Amino acid sequence: MSAAVITVPAFASARDGVRHFFGTRSHADSLALDVGVPARQSGAQGRGWLLSVKQVHGTDALVVDRPLTESDQFPGGWDALVTDQPGVTVAVRTADCVPVLVHDPHRRVVAAIHAGWRGAAAGIVPKTITLMATRFGSMRSDLRVSIGPSAGPCCYEVDDPVLDQLRMGLPDWELVVREYRGHKARLDLKALIRRQVEGEGVSAPSVSSVNLCTICQDQLFYSYRREGRVNGTMVSGIALLSNR
Repeated sequence: MSAAVITVPAFASARDGVRHFFGTRSHADSLALDVGVPARQSGAQGRGWLLSVKQVHGTDALVVDRPLTESDQFPGGWDALVTDQPGVTVAVRTADCVPVLVHDPHRRVVAAIHAGWRGAAAGIVPKTITLMATRFGSMRSDLRVSIGPSAGPCCYEVDDPVLDQLRMGLPDWELVVREYRGHKARLDLKALIRRQVEGEGVSAPSVSSVNLCTICQDQLFYSYRREGRVNGTMVSGIALLSNR
């Protein structure tokens, strides 16, 4: 972990032909990001694009399967971005929701996913993995998944509207809540997503987590729950390197 971004070498590295990062407050404050419009980026790996889109707490994914241009615009709303294009960093913005990055080293495909409680309960992460399989031939057993900083079970209290959605969509929902007291509980979003990704453990992707709570770590992260409003969002992203 650096002062600006968090990386998980066991998940993906330049050796794998991938660049990834989970953002922090300081990183977000230094980053100019125009939502829905590709931004030119320059770095050690040459020039490329950074793309983030409007997020709507749904389960739809934008697939970028062609080179980007300066005239491209993506005005719709998506909560996952998938690409097989080298040099394109697909990125999501979070402030307590979970950023999830996915890498298929064999088919050379990556994804960035924004998973709040609505998207997580609706299965946005497994749906995106299924999309990678149908569009690019990804095999579950080949995938690597990294779950980034988010509101943790130490602080993330939810009530009946959230719990009702969990009850309807997850048979073993009680395994991802803490201190359940009838109408309130503390939700472990990372555990929910991990259970969805790993399934029954047959041909499951490799999963890693950054176990930091955005509510607790006020110096590192923005938090809607802690601050009561959106003062800023962290940006997390992943890209296939152009020189691979």
